[in-house]
Amino acid sequence: MSNTSGRRQVNPRDTAARFKREFEEEYGPNSLPFFDGGYAQARDLAQKDLKFLLVILMSPEHDYTSTFVRDTLLSSEVIAFLNDPANNIILWAGNVQDSEAYQVSTGLRCTKFPFSALITHTPREGATSMSTVARLAGYMPATTYVAKLHSAIATYSEQLAAVRSARSAQQFERNLRVEQDSAYERSLAQDRERARQRREAEAAAAAAEKKAAEDAAAAESYAMNLNQWKHWRAAQIDPEPGLEIRDTVRIGLRMPESAERITRKFRSNASIEELYAYVECYDILKEGSSSEKVSEPPNFKHVYGFRLVTPMPRTVYDLKDGGTIGERVGRSGNLIVEPILDEDDE
Repeated sequence: MSNTSGRRQVNPRDTAARFKREFEEEYGPNSLPFFDGGYAQARDLAQKDLKFLLVILMSPEHDYTSTFVRDTLLSSEVIAFLNDPANNIILWAGNVQDSEAYQVSTGLRCTKFPFSALITHTPREGATSMSTVARLAGYMPATTYVAKLHSAIATYSEQLAAVRSARSAQQFERNLRVEQDSAYERSLAQDRERARQRREAEAAAAAAEKKAAEDAAAAESYAMNLNQWKHWRAAQIDPEPGLEIRDTVRIGLRMPESAERITRKFRSNASIEELYAYVECYDILKEGSSSEKVSEPPNFKHVYGFRLVTPMPRTVYDLKDGGTIGERVGRSGNLIVEPILDEDDE
């Protein structure tokens, strides 16, 4: 037997579509569940899903083809049987004038048309073995056709059910292992995340503690240097000029914290910084002079934390503008000691 039809060869899916179209053109619309792919694909699906693959091969030139199709294949009994989900049937059909169907007929050793073969997984033959469990050649009535198929399916259904059950159990075990592994990985990830957060919290606490200690040490060092600087600078401030010195400026000062009012005379030619130094060192000066000589603290840059201003109209006597007290204030003035606040303090 050879394929000499001269039909144009196309891919398996297109071949299946062509067979179905020609079948309906010849015999009319029907409910046969033809598989819409190639034979190899149908066979693989049957093996994977543990179903029965029913292969029907027809030769248009054979005398019994038309009778078989009309009386048997399109009978309500056969159509109902093939569409019953309980029978687990995948239906693949082909015209042996097409290359694929011709090759399938050769592989199945088909010698008589119309030809049907029922193929399924046979566990006893091997883990992946697919075998032909029923061969139906030539014309036969619908009742006989269904009976033979039903008998073969009944013979192997129990074996297939056992394989399905085993596969389900294996799949359940795989899913369970995957879920357990996933749960373990999630738990491990959570432990790692908690450990990371704990390390970060400990590091942050250690850094904060270290910074607090450094800030406290810096504040203590600054306070000591400031106190030493005030004692040193207080010793540099000229005493208040007496009555014999006429070129003086009378300054009234209102201190920031206690609101204490201080009145003192300064030489007119004293720098404005002298006035600032007096305010800064006022607490030292109140205590009186000490016989102990204090030196200026090394590497300490003193910054005044206040400014001297007049209330109304407001005038700021800023250090950076320089000048003497007489030039800046005049013969007398009432000044407010105004703290310079940081943004955070504000």
